[in-house]
Amino acid sequence: MRAVQFTEYGGPEVLELVETERPVSAVDGVLIAVEAAAVNPVDTYFREGAYEPAELPWIPGSDVAGTVVEAGDETDFAVGDRVFATGLGNSRQGTCAEYVAAPASAVAELPESLSFAEGAAMALVGVTAWQSLVAACSLEPGERVLVHGGSGGVGHLAIQLAAATGARVTTTASPTYHDRLIDLGADDALDYRRDDLDDAVVAAGRPDVLLDHRLDDYLSFDARVAAQGGRIAAIGNTDSSATFADVPACRAKALSVHHVSMFNTPEFGAVLARLATLAADGAIEPVVVREYDLAEVADAQRAVLDESFLGKLVVTPDLSARRPSLRVCQSSLTSTAR
Repeated sequence: MRAVQFTEYGGPEVLELVETERPVSAVDGVLIAVEAAAVNPVDTYFREGAYEPAELPWIPGSDVAGTVVEAGDETDFAVGDRVFATGLGNSRQGTCAEYVAAPASAVAELPESLSFAEGAAMALVGVTAWQSLVAACSLEPGERVLVHGGSGGVGHLAIQLAAATGARVTTTASPTYHDRLIDLGADDALDYRRDDLDDAVVAAGRPDVLLDHRLDDYLSFDARVAAQGGRIAAIGNTDSSATFADVPACRAKALSVHHVSMFNTPEFGAVLARLATLAADGAIEPVVVREYDLAEVADAQRAVLDESFLGKLVVTPDLSARRPSLRVCQSSLTSTAR
């Protein structure tokens, strides 16, 4: 099968398109023919060596959507099932390939109403949003939520998930995306660059739950604007250190911080099944911005860090077959076999 892998840590140029052995399913797992695999910032952290994968060479990618071609005897899946999965690319080889093996606990059925690209786009970010808002922060109907970076992969799903629970949502983003974020369920969309952002958030309603993807930049801000008993879900940072500027004030508000890693989810498939139900009912809609061929994964990994967009980037292994005029991208990807 064709797969993208790296044999050393470094920039996007270390990614190679190779021919490698097709994996096999375990008795408690499935083998999925990959129709789509999402691209996430965490893929670049593994490639750079900030997070070390289980072994080298390594195939990046945490999300997948596709068709079951092998099903272990100890699973409830069957050959031909449309499925999606996440939690791969960490202790198991990832999804930027034509086939991927996954444990059944990481897999759920994909509703017919969702495309494979939408399924892959929803998986990791949807589980992250669920673990942050529902599992960690126990979001309740009628509460106010603040989602930093609402146009991001996690952010645009978190807005919809919060709205689906009956919460009221404030989000920050570039004004370019405000109208679309309102359409997705935000009640208030604020420019993250405004000088009076504190006052604007408070005017919209002090948030009971705050989803923060840049903890080192916004932790003290979160503490200032949060409601009494506020819960902060910390899902990311750009610097390894972050602290409150006024600890006594945080104690007075009885604030709590919940550090969330999607990879710590006890059972990915159970959360994916909930997300699938919401998506089938039209309550959440994963947004696919752009699709890439396997030969363009390096470009996709550059874009996920460097470009501004609302939604998700997706790798589609057979995209070149559906785009006969596909331009050969200057991605420094080496193709050893097609």
